[in-house]
Order: sequence, then C-alpha cells, then structure tokens
Amino acid sequence: MSFDSLGLSAEILRAVSEQGYSEPTPVQKQAIPLILEGRDLLAGAQTGTGKTAGFTLPLLQLLSQRPGKSARKPRALVLTPTRELAAQIGENVEAYGRHLSLKSTVIFGGVKINPQIDRLRRGVDILVATPGRLLDHVGQKTLDLSAVEILVLDEADRMLDMGFIHDIKKVLALLPRKRQNLLFSATYNSTIRQLADGLLDNPAQVEVAQRNTTAERVSQRVHPVDKARKRELLSWLIGDGEWRQVLVFTRTKHGANRLAEQLGKDGISAAAIHGNKSQGARTKALAGFKQGDIRVLVATDIAARGLDIDQLPHVVNYELPNVPEDYVHRIGRTGRAGREGEAVSLVCVDEHKLLRDIEKLLKKPIPSQVIEGFEPDPSIPAEPIQMGRGSRNGGQRNGGRNGGGRPRHAGQARGQGGNGSRKGAGRERGGNQRRSRAA
Repeated sequence: MSFDSLGLSAEILRAVSEQGYSEPTPVQKQAIPLILEGRDLLAGAQTGTGKTAGFTLPLLQLLSQRPGKSARKPRALVLTPTRELAAQIGENVEAYGRHLSLKSTVIFGGVKINPQIDRLRRGVDILVATPGRLLDHVGQKTLDLSAVEILVLDEADRMLDMGFIHDIKKVLALLPRKRQNLLFSATYNSTIRQLADGLLDNPAQVEVAQRNTTAERVSQRVHPVDKARKRELLSWLIGDGEWRQVLVFTRTKHGANRLAEQLGKDGISAAAIHGNKSQGARTKALAGFKQGDIRVLVATDIAARGLDIDQLPHVVNYELPNVPEDYVHRIGRTGRAGREGEAVSLVCVDEHKLLRDIEKLLKKPIPSQVIEGFEPDPSIPAEPIQMGRGSRNGGQRNGGRNGGGRPRHAGQARGQGGNGSRKGAGRERGGNQRRSRAA
C-alpha cells in the first residue's frame, strides 16, 4: 500500500514525498482512513511506529477541506506531555502542511510567554501545546478554544502518568461539545480506559502491537553490577563496543548531571537533559547529540517520549525506572520504524524487584550477562531505593513550569496526578496516576 491509496490530497502527498517517504506504517494505514471518515479514535501503538503522522496527515486534510468559522481561533488542538514532543509534533505539522494555507504554532512552558501570545493573536489553525502552558494562556485570556473541531491527546498515558489529569479535564471543559477526538497511547491501563470512555464517542480502535510490549527489533539484556561500579561499567561498554551514540536514562535530575560530568572525566563527551534545564540548554544538548558532537545523552524520563534520534543504536538504563511501563517507553527510543536497536540495563541488587516487575509486564525474562571484571559482590545487601522528590511517595508533579506543566495546586493529590526508515511518514520526533517522577 502507498500513501496515494489513503485518500490524502495532492498537496499532502507532495509533502510526504518531499520528506522521502513512500509507504505508510501499519498504524498509519489503519488510522488515517478512520480519521478522514470523522470517527473518534482510540489508537494503541508502541513508540517509533509513526503515530505522529498517523494523526497529523488526516488532521491537515480535514482542516484544509472545510472553511473555519474563525480566522483567529484554533481549529485543532494537539495536547502532549513534554516540550520536546510538542516541538517535534509542530515540526511534523509544518513539514506535511507546507503546501497548505493552514497556520500552526507550538506553545509550552519553560520559555517566555509573550512571543507565544503574539503568534496566537495573529491567528492559528492548529495548536500543539502542553497542558500547563495552554491553561496559562487561557487564564490570561490570550487563547479561545471555542472553535476547536479536532482534539488529539498524544501520549495520553504519559500525560496521566505525569499528573496532568486535572489539567486535561479543565481543557476538555473549555472545548465545544461537538468535536472529533483522537486518543493515542503507547500503553493502556484502567485509567486510560476510563478517560477514553468519557472522551470518545463510539470510537474506532487501532492497535498495531501487543499492549505494553517492546519493539521486536530491540535486543535487550541485563548486566548485573554493583551500584558503585555502574559508571565504570558504562564507560567500559561504551569504549569496548565503540558506541558512538548512546541515550542513557537515570531516575533523577541530579543523577543525570552527575553521570554526565563523570563520563566527561572519563574522556567521553556527554550532556544531561531534564526538566530543570532551560529550553535553550535542552535544545542545544539534543542538537549536539543528533549531530554526533555529543556521544552520550543522559536523560530522565521526561525525555523518554519526546526524543526522536534518527537510527539511535543504543539505549542504556543506568538505573531501572520505578514504574515498569517506563521501561517500554525508554527503550522505545531505539529499534524504531523497523530498525534494529540495543537496550542495556545495569542492574544492582537494590533493583531486583524493579527488574521482576518489568519482566512481569513484558511476560518474559530479559537475558542476563555478567561482564568479566564487573561481577557483583554477593555480600552487598539490598538497600531501599531513594525515590526522591516527585516519586511514587509524593512530591511535586513532574514537568512543572520547566517541563511544560504547572505546579500542583492546593487540593490536588500528591504523588498522583517512522523514525529512520524511509518507509512510513512521521518519524516521532522527538489514567495512570500512581506517582509523579522527578525528571
């Protein structure tokens, strides 16, 4: 099947071709015709499958086919959890809508609001936003959502995971009752189902991969190692394997900063990216990583859904995530759109339960290999993992002003809340409320 058979306009097909794509991915094949029919949609697909173009292409088509009631108010709203993902979706909208007369813009926190206000005043058809900054604009009366015809909740599970449920409900109350709703999520749980039941009207369902599974082309393995020797082992793996581009995940912002600094002392160029970094610093680090100037990008989970690195070969879990589903999101940064990738987890004795939880979610064990010279000391006892601020046990919601979100208000619950391949457009460019994480 080619894009020509999906009912897209000549202008959009031209833009898709200019991006170098010829064949749609499975989620695009299924989702695009349903969205063009005007159906509500509940779509489940693992990361890296082209979900972004799966809703961007038909959204552009629908809006270009019918006149808007207002030249200034947004007609389509795409809500997404992180700045990086919002920016990347905005890039998709611009790339695929380049031959159309539609206007789009992206708004998120962590940057000055006045330039965003200026763009909104000039009028916009498609608005991509993080929930917190969106409500900031509504509160300042610089944004009117009364003309929205299409709502997209992208990475819905991640938004609920980060505690955005209250903001999402506030946004829904501002939208017209009659609209088309599209909900995209990499993983499902009972809260996602509840949200879908309340949001979607007789939705079509698309699921192109088994729920909560990792990409088949991602080779996974565990290296048992003492906590104190993780950094040493990571440096050895990078050097011995001649890894040139490695995305490494830590649990905390401080841990990301410290690891990047330590790797630098080992002679390995590294940078950290997390919610406390300014948008300029995050953009610069990501650009350096994509260009090969930075060999290792150390990230917290805020980056797990927003990063799109072409043909990223290696992902390392320097520390296992506190929530098993985040493992799926993390390693989904590699092995995208049919490419092969490698996911390595450095696991100390403290993390054995976290590893069992991940394997239970995956319904299979992850192969384990002890590296000679880095054998764990069996006499070291397991210690409780320090969850830190924003963990399961409480703390402020991940995201905050820097992550495109909002500080939790009094009364809200604490602690709750085709890349690379030229087949398939829409590289992904960059209600589970069990906890909110430091990121």
